[in-house]
Amino acid sequence: MDTLLAIFNSKVVLTILIPLLLLSIKYLAVKGVRKRAKSKREDRRDLVNNIKNFLNFLMIILLLGIWASEIQQFALSIAAFAVAIVLATREFIQCLIGFFYLISTRPFRIGDWIQVGEFVGEVNATDWIKTTLLEVDLETYQYTGKTLFIPNNKLISSAIKNLNFLKRYATHRFTIVRDESVNPFVFLDELLAKANSYCEDFHDVAVRYNQIIERRLDVKITGPDPSIRVATSELGDTEVEFTIFCPTDRALEIEHALTADFMHMWFAQKALLPAS
Repeated sequence: MDTLLAIFNSKVVLTILIPLLLLSIKYLAVKGVRKRAKSKREDRRDLVNNIKNFLNFLMIILLLGIWASEIQQFALSIAAFAVAIVLATREFIQCLIGFFYLISTRPFRIGDWIQVGEFVGEVNATDWIKTTLLEVDLETYQYTGKTLFIPNNKLISSAIKNLNFLKRYATHRFTIVRDESVNPFVFLDELLAKANSYCEDFHDVAVRYNQIIERRLDVKITGPDPSIRVATSELGDTEVEFTIFCPTDRALEIEHALTADFMHMWFAQKALLPAS
């Protein structure tokens, strides 16, 4: 009896000491990596996330090893309720499976921009249960300030789109709609020259980045030169669509500049029309 009590007490002590030790190691390791990354101005969130997940996994394995015999006896005693337990914890189990799918296939890394279903954001952290995203608005390529917590089971049931290339350069499209009173082909060449001038300072980098994306995806993508397409809507209005391959942080700036140029040219041309 005394021997059993001693064994039990030693297991309790180890159960307390192991988490304290591993949590201390995790705290010091994460603090060290972040301090080093800050001094070198590097993004090491992926390494921090891997350290946390590895030490959490190690802690669970060690605790299971300590209490393996007790857990086995407990599992046998509740075998009759196994089906009910599986059904009750189905979502939790699916999240665990989703985590193992994530670490085995590596569809994205910390810092990547991804889309899961209708949710878009930058991957900030992953753990056994969820993936944390910092929401990104693809219309403006800006952070919305919202944090999304995606259960890992969604990674299995939903398509994952890796949008990481959009972090630096994006194929930005926008459309201006006006009535049919002015022929835009009159000033289309001048407008295209304006678009090229706005993209001139980063044109060489855009060409190289465009080629990198095409090599990795093994497909031909739009760009890097700007293009303008003129069409008509179902109501008969004139639609002018711009396609610009540019840095994401300058997409709105270039869109506003081209919109201003278009409006100036459109109204100038309209002023030349005879009064009706």
